Amino acid sequence: MSFFLFLKNLFFTLLQPGIVAGVVPYFFIKKFKITYPENSFAQNALAIAVGLAGLILMLDCIRRFASEGKGTLSPADPTRQLVVTGLYRRTRNPMYLGVMGILVGEALFWNNKWLWLYAGIIFLLFHCFIIFREEARLLRDFGEAYGEYRKNVRRWL
Repeated sequence: MSFFLFLKNLFFTLLQPGIVAGVVPYFFIKKFKITYPENSFAQNALAIAVGLAGLILMLDCIRRFASEGKGTLSPADPTRQLVVTGLYRRTRNPMYLGVMGILVGEALFWNNKWLWLYAGIIFLLFHCFIIFREEARLLRDFGEAYGEYRKNVRRWL
């Protein structure tokens, strides 16, 4: 992977999932004056595990997009090759699942209805974007390879 491709991926990671899973939840915590909850150790451990798993999953997908797909996670600079390795063998959208893992981890940790509502809305937006925009673009860009992939791999789980 070239250094320039690494920088583009870093930029788009900070811009897109960074805002969705970092900046906006931070805004909710500040805006609604969410205080540190008195969760059980088990709840905090689960929240951290789910969030960390989501982060690792998302970063692995971004790495695959750069190294195998020769592009970025952004629709503005998409991959040039279809990525079907790693967790992409089991689900067509592991990067979105990774971001959702981060959001669910945050909602679990802060134990807050606004963060749960936000996570639900984001999932609905992801789902609609994938169905109405992304799948059509992937079919247009990768043709029968994506069509066959779509037949054999589930959209989510």
